[in-house]
Amino acid sequence: MKKIIVYYSLEGNTEYIADRLSDALGAGKLRLIPEKAYTDKGFAKFFWGGKSAVMAEKPALKPYNLDTDFEEIIIGFPIWAGRITPPIRTFVLENKELLKGKRISAFACQSGSGAEKAFGKLRSLLEINDFYSTAIFIDPKEKPSEENEQRLDAFVKKLKEND
Repeated sequence: MKKIIVYYSLEGNTEYIADRLSDALGAGKLRLIPEKAYTDKGFAKFFWGGKSAVMAEKPALKPYNLDTDFEEIIIGFPIWAGRITPPIRTFVLENKELLKGKRISAFACQSGSGAEKAFGKLRSLLEINDFYSTAIFIDPKEKPSEENEQRLDAFVKKLKEND
């Protein structure tokens, strides 16, 4: 089954997991990059990122090339204010028809909590009942842990089923 990992990463945690998944699954990757970058420093990072997520903003993305013959998509994002990041929202809305009928999984990286709530919002945006699989990672690049490794192994195992 041809897989693609579509992700947004601000500080590198989500990209770290996307890279690990790509290596383990032989999947392609598509990194979403907003036209106007979000700040990654200090209070402004939390204020503007959180405001953007809460207000369900849809930032313009730099042009990307999406291979359309994939059968499975894995969506990855950091949690901002208990929500998906705005670049993921833009991607889903721009590609809603293309995503229909695909096997969809998702992973989230967070420092605190909110991933389950964000998964619910993403399911709603995608208009699906459930994901094939989900995984939550706690600061995987910045704070490696055995727990994150176990979650990654279980996620990869599930994603390899029925290949």
